[in-house]
Amino acid sequence: MLKLLIVKNIALIPTLEIPLGKGLTLLTGETGAGKSILVDSLGLLLGARASGELIRTGADSASVEGLFETKDAARILEPHGLPVEDGGEIIIRREITTSGKGKATVNGALAPVSVVREIAGQLMSIHGQHEPQGLLNPDTHLELVDRFAATVDDAAAVAAAHGVWRAAAGRLEALRRDARELERRREMLEFQASEIEKAELGAGEEDALRQEKRLQASAGKLAGLSEEAYQLLYEDEQSVLFRLGQVDRKVQELASIDTRFAGYVEAHLSVRAQLDDLALFLRDYRETLQVSPGRLDEIEARLAIIERLKKKYGATVEEVLAFGAKCRADLDGMGSPEEERARAEAEEEKTRTAFLKLAQALSTKRREAAAVLERKVEAELGHLAMAKTRFRVRFEPDTPAATADSGTERGLETAEFLLSPNTGEDLRPLAKIASGGELSRILLALNSVTATSEAGKVLVFDEVDAGIGGAVAETVGRKLKALAKRHQVLCVTHLPQIASLADQHFSVRKRVEKGRTVTEAQSLGEDERIDEVARMLAGEAITESARKYARELVRQAHTV
Repeated sequence: MLKLLIVKNIALIPTLEIPLGKGLTLLTGETGAGKSILVDSLGLLLGARASGELIRTGADSASVEGLFETKDAARILEPHGLPVEDGGEIIIRREITTSGKGKATVNGALAPVSVVREIAGQLMSIHGQHEPQGLLNPDTHLELVDRFAATVDDAAAVAAAHGVWRAAAGRLEALRRDARELERRREMLEFQASEIEKAELGAGEEDALRQEKRLQASAGKLAGLSEEAYQLLYEDEQSVLFRLGQVDRKVQELASIDTRFAGYVEAHLSVRAQLDDLALFLRDYRETLQVSPGRLDEIEARLAIIERLKKKYGATVEEVLAFGAKCRADLDGMGSPEEERARAEAEEEKTRTAFLKLAQALSTKRREAAAVLERKVEAELGHLAMAKTRFRVRFEPDTPAATADSGTERGLETAEFLLSPNTGEDLRPLAKIASGGELSRILLALNSVTATSEAGKVLVFDEVDAGIGGAVAETVGRKLKALAKRHQVLCVTHLPQIASLADQHFSVRKRVEKGRTVTEAQSLGEDERIDEVARMLAGEAITESARKYARELVRQAHTV
């Protein structure tokens, strides 16, 4: 419901705050008082085109703000990434400037007008000659048929099935379109995996080869150095170990005299043992140097293979091996092209059949419900002084399609409401046939018939009483009252029979303040309501009989 409407600097309104409640809210007032300004302001909240001409003379900008309360706030706002407030409130604000620029916000966050239009359209609709959206848009007619037929869930299932089918069809088309590319990829994966597998790389192999390469390339030098070191350490007459033995004997003799040398004797023994081990290693080292003819070339060739694979597939041998394993795994997962295409074709056929089955069942329900809807709307129009009016739901195509190819996420057809308000006239689209007053009554009839399926929406009716009076006016009022039990209904009226039924009544008036004309909306109490209804009955000079009749109308309204 709409809890609060704030209008600033729109036409004759400098500032106006209107708190609104549940049920039927009626706006009355003399012609030209400014009731249409309020309807236009609500239209701005619904995303209607904003014009600088709406701005009050002397002001630089104007704004309209509506505070809505709904249990569906999260569902409505989250798809657009807009903030969700605690308590389920949605605050929509439109601002326009004399420069022609403007902005829209939802719960304080900037939003494109198109998004505002979509959000507000789920909260409120305006029914009248200049409605910015709603039932004058044929795109909404199929949705209304679904609501009336209680097939909203069926329509959602059809939309989901259509999405699944189109996704499967897209995958199949991609396979067919990209068959050559798929085969090229398969060949590339096979080549890459085979090239790496044939190399038979081993973890740590590169480091081992490079070490062996250094040894092979320096074998002669290593043999010479080890021989010279062995000679100097052990074989020569003045070898290190021979001289060390002499030093050892001198230190032992010193230690026998001065105990301070005893520790050095022990240290000498440790050094001598290490040098003995080194001498033995140097002696045997030459035997380990096995130089094989051609081995260096083999190592170079193997390292070249490794380097080439690293440049193509990874920085290390381990990365190359991992790349090869992934190629093989991808190949194994691909299966054959024929198998993949067969699976895709089977999936496309399965999902196509599922969509068609659901869509055909939905078409049948829609067409059966449409026939009932036509009879009920015509009956409602008969009560609203439009007894000769014919109402039809035109489906395109005339009969449900036999194939899924012509279907959309909405099913196998589109729908549009057609109307013939006068005997002998052809049926024509709803938006092109009705006058303002007729249109409001037609939309009232449609909403009355389908009201049970969309409770909680704000419905605004403008000119619903144009060209009617007497018993028909009372009937219109009672239908508005009944509709207000499921919706919050706002209605502009000039008829006392309708005004007397208000749950909340505002009188829209003009007055002059400091040389400027100002429009205001005053909430009326019980006695003020009676006076306003009496004014509508008798004019400015309210008679006692008019007041008495007005009091009776208001009293009767409490029994409705």
